[in-house]
Amino acid sequence: MHKAGFVNIVGNPNVGKSTLMNALVGERISIATFKAQTTRHRIMGIYNTDEMQIVFSDTPGVLKPSYKLQESMLNFSTSALADADILLYVTDVVETPDKHNDFVEKVSKLEVPVLVLINKIDLTNQEKLVELVEAWKELLPSAEIIPISAATKFNVDYVMKRVKELLPDSPPYFDKDQWTDRPARFFVNEIIREKILLYYDKEIPYSVEVVVEQFKEDAKKIHIHAVIYVERDSQKGIIIGKQGRALKKVASEARRDLEKFFGKTIFLETFVKVDKDWRNSDKELRNFGYQLD
Repeated sequence: MHKAGFVNIVGNPNVGKSTLMNALVGERISIATFKAQTTRHRIMGIYNTDEMQIVFSDTPGVLKPSYKLQESMLNFSTSALADADILLYVTDVVETPDKHNDFVEKVSKLEVPVLVLINKIDLTNQEKLVELVEAWKELLPSAEIIPISAATKFNVDYVMKRVKELLPDSPPYFDKDQWTDRPARFFVNEIIREKILLYYDKEIPYSVEVVVEQFKEDAKKIHIHAVIYVERDSQKGIIIGKQGRALKKVASEARRDLEKFFGKTIFLETFVKVDKDWRNSDKELRNFGYQLD
């Protein structure tokens, strides 16, 4: 009998969802950086064996939306509750269980298995951990609570074991040689955006969207034209930097990661354009692939 199912990863920003997803799938799928709100879409990573297919789905962190882009991000997280066969609710030792009560309330009503993963346990002591486990047991009595460290992979094997045990019987949903539902261009966007998150401060990374306008691939190399969109002229200047140095750094770092990711020589050209207030424009958000309703 073949097993298959959707295992959706949800939780607040910055609790380590993307690091966990990468540890579970074994591919560098979700960009994991130290800044909140890194993941903006639902990204699927597919784990295949002969007798099973696990479709992991990483979602944006749950947050109270302050502009339309964040509303779309919350839609992705909420929709992940609707179609899960197993839900991984990731929290950590820093945040309190009562953060975003309304979302936890929705989780408590689910009829599918819920695993509450308390991440970053290397940052606390046994006594505090026991208190946290008790608090989560009270909030989600039917959930299974598992302390983990996604960064050091502590207990990740156990999470995987439980997922495999709880997976329903089903034929595969995707081809067995597929490891994500996203096209190659999507990962180019994410890798460039990751570099921008790492190199620029304040609101810059959150005002940026990346679009791949050209992706030409042959046996040994890939030519990529990518446009970095910002909301204001002043941001364009910051992204480019003095004598173009900042943009050059982003492009060369991204190129290095892309060569690792695709296993080919990459020719990357980057341009910066202003698209005023795109984060609040329905039309622009749809163009960039966000789901608004």
